[in-house]
Amino acid sequence: MQRLARNGGTAELLRLLSGRADGWAGIAGSDGTVLSASGTVPGASGTVAGGTGTVARDVPRIPQARDVPPALHAPQPPDVPRLVADGVRALAERGALAYSHDTGAHTALLFPLYADDRGAAPLLAVVTPRPLAAGLATLLADVLMPLSLCWEAEAVERKRRRVDLAESRGREAVLHLLMTGQLSIARQVAGALRPRLPDPVRVCVVECPGGSRDEVARVCAEADGGRSWIVRCPVYARHLILVMPAEEAPEGTATDEAVAALVDHCVVGVSEQVPLADTATGYRQAFHALAVAREHPARHVRFGLTPEPALVVGRAGRQWAEALLTPLLTHVPRRAQDPGSQELAATAASWLAFSSHATGHLKVHRNTLAARLKLIGELLGLDLHRLADQSALDLALRIRATPAPVCTPDPGEPARTADSAHANGAAHDLDEVLRRPAVQEWAARQLAPMDGPAGPAAEETLRAWLGCEGRLGPTAAELGISVPGARKRLTRLETVLRRSLLRPPSARYDLWLALRAQEAKP
Repeated sequence: MQRLARNGGTAELLRLLSGRADGWAGIAGSDGTVLSASGTVPGASGTVAGGTGTVARDVPRIPQARDVPPALHAPQPPDVPRLVADGVRALAERGALAYSHDTGAHTALLFPLYADDRGAAPLLAVVTPRPLAAGLATLLADVLMPLSLCWEAEAVERKRRRVDLAESRGREAVLHLLMTGQLSIARQVAGALRPRLPDPVRVCVVECPGGSRDEVARVCAEADGGRSWIVRCPVYARHLILVMPAEEAPEGTATDEAVAALVDHCVVGVSEQVPLADTATGYRQAFHALAVAREHPARHVRFGLTPEPALVVGRAGRQWAEALLTPLLTHVPRRAQDPGSQELAATAASWLAFSSHATGHLKVHRNTLAARLKLIGELLGLDLHRLADQSALDLALRIRATPAPVCTPDPGEPARTADSAHANGAAHDLDEVLRRPAVQEWAARQLAPMDGPAGPAAEETLRAWLGCEGRLGPTAAELGISVPGARKRLTRLETVLRRSLLRPPSARYDLWLALRAQEAKP
């Protein structure tokens, strides 16, 4: 029993008892509910299901009275759940230390697991055919102590897991609030957790070996001295997201380098320094750096392309984004249970970042996501199946999430308020925004890595992929190669551009805008 308690806990001890009793053994709560069980009583009707460690077995159909002659009627099979529930009530009413009840062909035995708290203690219940097996009573007396310790230890472990899950969900909620720009609420929710949210930050994405995310999270916490906000990614099961203080630790190796060195097959991407309010931007940068790090010998890369397009669009870009998003941001749902404007905007941002994985990020059903996207497209007059409309919406949402004072004005551009712009009817289309000198410079920097010897082939692949709406099959047909060949070309292009293309968040929106800006050049 000691060996079974160490290696298998409650489940193995119950399996031992059910085998020795040639019947059923389980643990019942103080209300008579079966919490865990093993085995079955020969001839018993139904299936007894329990919690952790339950072994439930289907039982053949019991012959009915009309099926056999009266002289051949078998004894009535026991109703195990009822026997256990009746025994728990009787034991509580009498305040006894044990309970035994004979049904004729079977015996039900009950013992509280904790002698010092019998009223609320779970109980060991055994239903066995009569007569009792030799030594069964002694075995039950001996098993109470190890079974009690195992059950109590497992209860503590279950509570610890619930606490860990609650903390993990809380951190995930804070990250979601940061990604949607709700900084004040994120800080309020994060107040009960540790450490405090830093500002400014670097965002780090760690891709862990299979099944090792919890262990890698511990390594990250130790390598960083507990300064980082560590979140298990709700979208990618192998990813950890670290929101780290922007300044390096006073001593020791940088966290990304330390984690890559300490964990085999671990890959790390890190963003530039960004304000806490721009965590979504930092996450995209870190994800793009991660795509490059997969092919890098050191397995850690820091993002090196700046600035964000939302920072260089100027007032004209802000006015364009405001005009595009106004129908969405002023939407009033017809019913109280329908999503409002902020929820729809968050849905659009999540879907643009994570594609179909947004269901995991938003915790919604795929049909709910599809219905919301249909409504968003109708409100904005966009076809969200087209890469051009996706890119425009992505840019508009990023502009909206960027504080206005940090946008770069063109030299000599007069200062205009939003009111005066509307009064003058200043409506800008996307091409006009993309012609701004600052945007043209940004676009040139995005496409500059393709200026080398492999540039023409890389640009051909990129243009074919974007022209086919980012789909591999049509891209392969357009290039006249196989789908695996197209995937290999795009993987090489990720290394050249230092951006993620095949996995969301993808750089396809930025690259589409850069090529469009190149074509719209005055």
